[in-house]
Amino acid sequence: MLIESHELAGDAVALRLDGRLNMVAAPQLKAAIDETVDAGRARVVVDLTLVTFMDSSGLGALIGGLKRARQASGDLRIARVSDQVSTVLKLTNLDRVLRPYDSVEAAVDAW
Repeated sequence: MLIESHELAGDAVALRLDGRLNMVAAPQLKAAIDETVDAGRARVVVDLTLVTFMDSSGLGALIGGLKRARQASGDLRIARVSDQVSTVLKLTNLDRVLRPYDSVEAAVDAW
């Protein structure tokens, strides 16, 4: 899994993921979110455009990141989800907690 970090307006950061978000990559995502929040940027948008597959471990990393960001008075949002990721979110009803945005910009504008 490749994770690229991009600074956005204000104190927000976009993490763009590329690959499979599974039990192998989930700790890497968790570490990237922790690093971002520890650096004082608690508003995180995870760009899932290039994520081809997500399992429960990946979902757990996103929920853990959401909790971590909120503990730091921020938030975590997801953007540009694939059909597979959308299906996983809907099946677990977590699309209500991690509402997908059409773009990174839309996620930032909603703050």
